[in-house]
Amino acid sequence: MTSPKPRSANDEWTVDAVDVTAYLTRIGHPPVPAPTVEALRTLHAAHSRSIPFENIDVLLDQHPGVELPGIVAKLVGRRRGGYCYEHGLLFAAVATQLGYQVRRRMSRIDPEKPSFRTHMTLVVTAEGQDFLVDIGFGAGMFQPMPLVAGQVTDQAGWKHRLVQDGPLWVLQKQEAEGWRSLHGFEEQEQRPVDYLVAHHFVATHPRSPFSQQLVAMRLEEGVSHRLVGGQLTVERADGSTETRPVTPAEAVALLPELGIELTETERQLLLDRIS
Repeated sequence: MTSPKPRSANDEWTVDAVDVTAYLTRIGHPPVPAPTVEALRTLHAAHSRSIPFENIDVLLDQHPGVELPGIVAKLVGRRRGGYCYEHGLLFAAVATQLGYQVRRRMSRIDPEKPSFRTHMTLVVTAEGQDFLVDIGFGAGMFQPMPLVAGQVTDQAGWKHRLVQDGPLWVLQKQEAEGWRSLHGFEEQEQRPVDYLVAHHFVATHPRSPFSQQLVAMRLEEGVSHRLVGGQLTVERADGSTETRPVTPAEAVALLPELGIELTETERQLLLDRIS
């Protein structure tokens, strides 16, 4: 009898479900000949510019789940976005195929409070250095952050840093009032089932911010667009912020400007849902 082949870590994450060439075409990035720090930076920025953050499938009760083939069909095959598990699992698979060492992590939002541990982050090693890769934190990060306590990194015009509290790494953003903690993570190994469970909570629980209102965000150099519920906020790196109410019809009409293309059926279903 032939013994079964041992499963590799990559088999568990089904990273080969992603066509790297198709992904690079989707984000407008050239081929990556080597897993360098510079390539990681440009991949992160291209992904952030091209694939928006959105929760529309949750609101429409048609989310395909967080298995990689469904994520690829949605984020690569269509001009759609997703939230952190979709972004993170997709980028992790691509980075692994490109030769980077990738560690998948879970982060607690507002770590100074007893909040939920529901955000997916990545730690990616490039040329011997570890980086926080966080392409799924709304309109947040634009490039990887060296895993170095106190080092400030410009994120599309906004200053961010990582601070360390024992085993906990906390991502902070500089605001007018000072440094605000966004989320915190530890070096704890995650498995695919951990994201299945977290996704179920985020997509269905009434206390989840994604199950009750429309959320769509996109970050570009110097400007952040956030459509949350019935409000559109445009924040600029110079400190100016504009917030205005939008009707359900206006919200749906704004989605293509945020890089989200829906079918006519989806547009009507979404309009009915948020109305």
